Amino acid sequence: MSNLAHAQPTPSERADALEEHMMHELEHIVTKSVLFGMADGKVEMDSGPALMAKNPGKYMLMGADPRLPKMPDKPTLIDYFRCRFASTAHLLQSATHALKGGHSEKVVLACLLHDIAVVSFIRCDHGYWGAQMIEPYVDEEVSWAIRAHQALRFFPDESVGYGYPDMYVKLFGPDYRPEPYIVADYERARNHKHYMTARLICVNDIYSFDPNAKVNLDDFTDIIGRNFRQPKEGLGLDSSPSAHMWRTMLWPSRFL
Repeated sequence: MSNLAHAQPTPSERADALEEHMMHELEHIVTKSVLFGMADGKVEMDSGPALMAKNPGKYMLMGADPRLPKMPDKPTLIDYFRCRFASTAHLLQSATHALKGGHSEKVVLACLLHDIAVVSFIRCDHGYWGAQMIEPYVDEEVSWAIRAHQALRFFPDESVGYGYPDMYVKLFGPDYRPEPYIVADYERARNHKHYMTARLICVNDIYSFDPNAKVNLDDFTDIIGRNFRQPKEGLGLDSSPSAHMWRTMLWPSRFL
């Protein structure tokens, strides 16, 4: 009985087998990044020739992934919200709180974009990633605030009613302490001219996890239009220093 139990594939192995079957149904060979594999504790990477040997007659995917929603030829930020971000409810709730609180459009936009790295790339250091993604397209106040909220969220500011979140105690344990680089960035941010914009991200962030909240991206179309510099070539198809990050979302499984 024990041997039979061990012979059964694990849920992870079943998922891998199903994905392998689905991959064979596609016209091209679709790959995953090394970073993706690391999340499952895998550091090996199949080479192009090895993958082609497993899939005779097929070429590597070098364009759009057919499993994903089709993007327009000149994608906008709103297209990424609708077709590439994993979930936007939290972002929309944060921005809605800021809007109802009467804050400036830059604060609202910062709240709307503060976690875009989480919903498109990775959680680790998401404030830094998110700021870099949008830096060429927004005012410094917005990108700086998104970068700084990475550190500020771990430190209270009673002047705006922000305490250390109870949720963090539940998520990280009562003994968690931020890494030294986070502490250093917090100290640097405290006297910055845009400190309060970053702090307001934290204030509007922590109360934005209501699964029943009714929010709509359309409510922010005008604010995006006035405060996000959409490149005429399409976001990700321009020559900005962060265009490659948007292209990665545009074609996340492209081989090279």
